[in-house]
Amino acid sequence: MDQGVVEEWLSEFKTLPDSAVSNYAASLKDKGSLVPALYKVIRENYSDLLEPVCHQLFEFYRSGEPQLQRFTLQFLPELLWSLLSVSAARDPHTSGCIEALLLGIYNLEIVDKDGQSKVLSFTVPSLSKPSVYHEPSAIGSIALTEGALANHGLSRVVYSGPHLQRETFTAQNRFEVLTFLLLCYNAALSYMTSTSLQSLCQLSSRVCICGYPRQQMRRYKGISTRLTVTSEFLVQLITGIHYALCNGEVELGSKALDDVLYRAQLELLPEALLVGNAIKSSLHGAALKSNNKEGARSIQVEITPTSSRISRNAVTSLSIRGHRWKRHESQEVSVDNEAAMGGVAIPEISVTGVGGERMPNGDSLRPRPDGRAQPDCDALGAASEVSLDPRGHDSGTRGQEVRRQKSVRRMVENEGSGSASTGRSQY
Repeated sequence: MDQGVVEEWLSEFKTLPDSAVSNYAASLKDKGSLVPALYKVIRENYSDLLEPVCHQLFEFYRSGEPQLQRFTLQFLPELLWSLLSVSAARDPHTSGCIEALLLGIYNLEIVDKDGQSKVLSFTVPSLSKPSVYHEPSAIGSIALTEGALANHGLSRVVYSGPHLQRETFTAQNRFEVLTFLLLCYNAALSYMTSTSLQSLCQLSSRVCICGYPRQQMRRYKGISTRLTVTSEFLVQLITGIHYALCNGEVELGSKALDDVLYRAQLELLPEALLVGNAIKSSLHGAALKSNNKEGARSIQVEITPTSSRISRNAVTSLSIRGHRWKRHESQEVSVDNEAAMGGVAIPEISVTGVGGERMPNGDSLRPRPDGRAQPDCDALGAASEVSLDPRGHDSGTRGQEVRRQKSVRRMVENEGSGSASTGRSQY
């Protein structure tokens, strides 16, 4: 039955006109039995349908139709494992069509539409600016050194390429090609099915544990030969595993991530350890969406709310004006209360370190050369400064306050002259 489904699929595309390619690509997702049948053909290295299937998948990718290209990419993890397992078994004759398919996809991706070599660019986010992966406020204060200020706002761009054309796989270029293919696969992760994500997790575990003691713990009875890996290849695997963890494949994704970190520790691969442990720490204790296999695709990260970036106690022009308004309102209320009580309170001013007679209201009398006592002008001036606040009163209130201060001065002078005359008469 599976063979009949695959043969029908092979014959459909050959007779398809160019104008109907888009409609045909959209209808592939409705063929539920086709994808499992193709997976079965790829896993059977000695199947007679393997070569025509690989040729058909390459024609899909070469057509340039995005949906057909993504249909081919969903089988990439299974194709990679078939190639690596056959290479480890020293039987390269059974993987010729798979090698041709992978090399064809690689050679198509490294050039643009005009046949020129591509140069891929990646912008490294700055720690001083927020991104979907971090918040500057969560990192803590960054020292404002001369170097930090010089690099503030600058974006670092990393370039990849141009890549060389490859006609065959060798021990030197195998993982260079496979790493680039995984990069293309990760660029289309949001379109991958759950079956493809499961295949990616299985590929990661098998590549990392084969030939090591953990293979017995996983009870995997496949090949027992150790496979050579590179740090860049493991980083691309971790990227796909991270996406699978957040989109329904919690169990397989967790095992795959542990297996990749296990292999990175054995091989002392710093890049893979850094990325893997960072993802593992970010997912520690998080509620992963285990039932989100058919829902919206996403990556779960913790983002600090935007409102917390601005301190509530920040000093701004608006807060200064608000503080002044509150102070003026309180002063107006106190003046109104004093007026309602029928009197005006005179503030007490304590003057220390000044010789002379103290007055009842807190002023002091200084002796004049002619023997008359003089009120302390500093105290009166201070009283005037304290009681008068042109910003807190209207024009009527200021007028009343000025008249009150004049009456206080006249009263003080009269009392001083009276006491002085009494002193002269006694003398």
